[in-house]
Amino acid sequence: MSSPDAPEVERVDKVTAYRQEVLECAGYEPADALVLATNRDIDLHGAVALVRSGCPSATAVRILV
Repeated sequence: MSSPDAPEVERVDKVTAYRQEVLECAGYEPADALVLATNRDIDLHGAVALVRSGCPSATAVRILV
């Protein structure tokens, strides 16, 4: 039996997975991408733009977190 919130949890998981995939494709390490993906206060497009503009991904993580 699934809870009434199950569809919402599934949607959140899909959004997090999408964000992580985008961040990894931009150049973030998987663990760093997961940290950024799960923090909804971090702007996805801003995080991608940092790396694409030449900022090392480890530095970008320190800036964003």
